[in-house]
Amino acid sequence: MVSLGCRLNLAESERMRAMLAREDNVVVVNSCAVTAEAVRQTRQAIRKARRARPDARLLVTGCAAEIECEQLAAMPEVDGLVSNEVKLDPRAWNVPVASWQAPVQHTRAFVAVQNGCDHACTFCVIPQGRGPSRSLTIDQVLCEVGAHLNTGAPELVLTGVDVTSWGHDLPGKPKLGRLVSRILSAFPELGRLRMSSLDGVEIDEELFELLAGEPRVMPHLHLSLQHGHDLILKRMKRRHLRSDAIDLIRRLKERRPNVAIGADLIAGFPTETEEHHQSNLSIVAELNIVHGHIFPYSPRPGTPASLMPQVDGTEIKHRAGELRIAVARNRQAWLETLVSRQLSVLAERDGSGYSEEFARVALPVGTTPGHIVTMQPDRIDKGLLR
Repeated sequence: MVSLGCRLNLAESERMRAMLAREDNVVVVNSCAVTAEAVRQTRQAIRKARRARPDARLLVTGCAAEIECEQLAAMPEVDGLVSNEVKLDPRAWNVPVASWQAPVQHTRAFVAVQNGCDHACTFCVIPQGRGPSRSLTIDQVLCEVGAHLNTGAPELVLTGVDVTSWGHDLPGKPKLGRLVSRILSAFPELGRLRMSSLDGVEIDEELFELLAGEPRVMPHLHLSLQHGHDLILKRMKRRHLRSDAIDLIRRLKERRPNVAIGADLIAGFPTETEEHHQSNLSIVAELNIVHGHIFPYSPRPGTPASLMPQVDGTEIKHRAGELRIAVARNRQAWLETLVSRQLSVLAERDGSGYSEEFARVALPVGTTPGHIVTMQPDRIDKGLLR
């Protein structure tokens, strides 16, 4: 299984891995199409997988398999495509329906509570690959959460394409805060619940209260922010203003000062001037963004933004670099505040782990993956607390 892209893809890959556990001669590439670079990486992953497993049946699914289906199907390395709509259905893989069980995970488990998107951001092709927003019911989510907890997962991450739109298509239109409250009340043994990227303008009051005051909800908020200038946000067809994000984080930090802020930001969106870019840089400082996902804009055919006046590619690269430097500066200063503090760290399989704030911590040799250990780092080395 090769997974590219978002946390939703990771969650879906784990389910497919469990479904195909007995299929020794099948390789699946779960693709991404969020940017032109993501599609390039998908094609590269397909070629690499074929070189590694020349005799295997190589199947491609995910968003690129929907949006770039003809191009990927034409690759000689590819034996077939499986659509996003059916990729979690065992019948699509010719395996028994009863064969699926929750994947065995000993660290963080991803629970996809929602799929698809009803919005029309001018830069995005994901609705074409994922379709309209669909939500799992509360009972379906609770069933999946229980299955993951039974495998011993100490932390759950709620994920989706547009997680904060969860419930819009369900009877009564419940909000995401209601779902999070039900999970926490149904499973008192769940120690750590983390949210994936959220649309700040859709955070309901119940969810805000949990983010601000519930210790089992991790102090880590990642915003689908995209830009720091109102005109560019309007041209992106985002639903928030710069002031909305600033007000949200101000209110949250008043209640929970240790919350770590992450954000997605796009550099070089069409029509972006130097003034607009400076607003992007300044919001990194104003929100103290320490977990930054910086995307250099690349046009996707079929999107309105691809028809807008484009920024020079060299300038896009330069602006993305400046954004990364600004985030790295914040991150270094933030990590310094964690030195000498006692941190609760979930051990991963690579010898490191993540604190509640999602700071990466190097762990002693022999630390068992999936265990939560208390660490008191005394220094920072190559971006890790040690």
